[in-house]
Amino acid sequence: MAVQWLLVCHGITTVLVVLSFLCGQWPIFQGTFVERIHYFITFGAYDYLLRFAGFVCGSRGTNAILSVEDFCCYRPNPILQIIYLIILGATYYFIVQSSFAYIPSYYLGDIHRYTSILAVGVGAVLFLLTSFSDPGTVKQENVSEYLSAYPYDNIIYSHKECSTCHIPKPARSKHCSICDRCVARFDHHCGWMNNCIGERNTRYFLAFLLWHFLLCIYGTVAIGLVLAGRFKELKVRYILTVYYGVQNSFLGLAPHVVQWLLSSYNTQILLMVFLAIVSLLMAGFFGYHAKLCLTNATTNETFKWQDYISQQRKINEGKTSPEAIKGNIDKLNHEKQRPPESKWKSFFRRSPSETVEVVAKNICNFSKCKKDSSSFCPSDETDMQVLLQQKGDFIHGVAVFLFISTNCCPRRRILSICPDNLHHLRKIESENPCFTNKRGVMVENFQFSVS
Repeated sequence: MAVQWLLVCHGITTVLVVLSFLCGQWPIFQGTFVERIHYFITFGAYDYLLRFAGFVCGSRGTNAILSVEDFCCYRPNPILQIIYLIILGATYYFIVQSSFAYIPSYYLGDIHRYTSILAVGVGAVLFLLTSFSDPGTVKQENVSEYLSAYPYDNIIYSHKECSTCHIPKPARSKHCSICDRCVARFDHHCGWMNNCIGERNTRYFLAFLLWHFLLCIYGTVAIGLVLAGRFKELKVRYILTVYYGVQNSFLGLAPHVVQWLLSSYNTQILLMVFLAIVSLLMAGFFGYHAKLCLTNATTNETFKWQDYISQQRKINEGKTSPEAIKGNIDKLNHEKQRPPESKWKSFFRRSPSETVEVVAKNICNFSKCKKDSSSFCPSDETDMQVLLQQKGDFIHGVAVFLFISTNCCPRRRILSICPDNLHHLRKIESENPCFTNKRGVMVENFQFSVS
């Protein structure tokens, strides 16, 4: 009985973790424990690791972890590709070692010894095609073709030049800071492929997701049929009912059959659970990207439209006044200073912020960002308020304000910034080529002063 409850707890925990990881940012879960678990999985645990490393090893430990993060997350590297190949090879190896001895079985023919390796091989080929195919790199030689193929809508896409490649940016394209290239019809950068997903390899990526979903279903069903064959061949039902007096019903046999499977075929059960979970993940990813293809959209564009809609909503609500901005900042500072209700609740919240001072000189290269000077170098306080209001997102607007104050104003600024998550700052860095302050981080809980 304890084993059954252990399985139930394991299943509930697995479902909760997967649900929180995939759906924790959905509006329906806002303010719930699912959102908090999602934050802890994606950012909170890493924040606590940084704090622990800083407490034990000082700045050296923190810098070492940040260097590893920079290499793994913001530089092209084959780490996830190697992990994928290890997972694929190890899973197939354990299936061969644990289940091939029972093939052919009562429900499974000998042909599955060969179709299984063929199915795994096709998956590996699709992985290689997606990883090493050109996603649609925009170059000086072919930029005119992409400009004619993707006209500007003047809503989320307008004519501008890539500040890194120094070529016109076609509509629906994006410069990938990891791959350091402009990609036509950019969808996203996939770490598992160590490659961008764009116009020319989206079909391979979709085929990869669909095939691996089917591959996981195939493995789950095949192992299940192997176990069903063993149940039939060993006459387990007959032994349980005749020799042990177990009631010949589902409720009577189920606990004993589960116990028999876990004691005799635990490797196969673990493989089935693993493949079933991965199949659900693959189904979700494939369904999402298939929907994008049917609507002729990309992941990058969905975020752009969300930002645009949010911006329009704020514009319709009315222009932001200096008093409203000051009130929002005071409110956020008050929330930061408010003590947590309990240690358990604070464990799932954002890490407590520390205030550090950052001094930056006027080192903005106006020749490099002159095309954006009208957007990021306001002439007076009124323009600053308009800029914040036009950004649509208040937190993003404050980050841009700090960026302006640091680099685009004619005198030195001293900023008191509360550091938390580096990805907020790196987003601003990637969007603004003249951002040079590498130490400050802007998040929800912050305070700043300008002198």
